[in-house]
Amino acid sequence: MGRRKVEVKRIEDEKTRQVTFSKRRSGLFKKARELAVLCDVDVALFVFSRRGKIYEFCSGDSLAKILEHYRSRNDEAAETVNAQRDAEAGRHLQGPDIGQMSVTELVQQEKQLDDALAQTKYRKDQLMMESVMNINEKSMQFVHEEDYLLPEENDFLESEVKAKY
Repeated sequence: MGRRKVEVKRIEDEKTRQVTFSKRRSGLFKKARELAVLCDVDVALFVFSRRGKIYEFCSGDSLAKILEHYRSRNDEAAETVNAQRDAEAGRHLQGPDIGQMSVTELVQQEKQLDDALAQTKYRKDQLMMESVMNINEKSMQFVHEEDYLLPEENDFLESEVKAKY
């Protein structure tokens, strides 16, 4: 018997949703582990439950090491974008006359837009990673005290995560 195609939509029954969450989370972690082993790569994975509990997977020595590697790569990309933007700052002040631009100039303008988009994505990722680290630190405080976060803290963290997305 083959697998049936599952319609991807929110599961209404809470017990079924929790069972599906647990099974799919386990499968996702298994795939992350396989990817790390087969391809010899570092993998970091975060999953936040509806109640705010964090589940994490790290293939390397430490999660902090992987996150620092991620940050350093993004810092390098941002520095490149900033250097290119500064070099062409004078041209931006005048404003382009697209009707008078050559193909080469249009290609350069497109590159500038791509660079600006890369910088925006970098900043979004940076804010998201800071939020994840803050949530991780806060959730670790409660691990020894309770298995779940206090309702007020959970609501606060949920609103922070939703605001970032």
